Amino acid sequence: MRFAALATAAVLALTGVAAMAQPAGWHGHGHGQGPGAGIEIEQVLGALKGRLTLNTSQQLMWDSAVAQTRAAHVAGRASMQKVRDALAAELAKAEPDLAAVAAAADSTQNSNQTLRHGVRGLWLQIYATFSPEQKTIVRDALSKQLARREAMGARMRDHL
Repeated sequence: MRFAALATAAVLALTGVAAMAQPAGWHGHGHGQGPGAGIEIEQVLGALKGRLTLNTSQQLMWDSAVAQTRAAHVAGRASMQKVRDALAAELAKAEPDLAAVAAAADSTQNSNQTLRHGVRGLWLQIYATFSPEQKTIVRDALSKQLARREAMGARMRDHL
């Protein structure tokens, strides 16, 4: 049992599976890449929906993006379950092939990143239709969120 736990921890550490329980970034855990790193546009927009006063066209795009976001989330979770199943199958063997599990995890990570980029693109298309007033609401919310994150980071650095 101890070997299985160590092997699992090793595979997860080597492949980054632990950080990938969802398609990249689905629960507000950005990965420090690009502008707005760590800020998920669909979460920001979702929190602001009531203040954005969407027009009919924007609302139709919104509904479609929500549906596609949910579908991608389900697909991402299903692909991660396949990685966990592959890991369990390998750990049941006398000599687990950790490279096979790592390959499966890498493949899943790539497909989940593709899903993530597609979903993000939908939300950015909606944002592109916003009026200057709507964009100001989003900008102000992002500025507040960034300031909170920076303050939290400073507190954490001070604590350490």
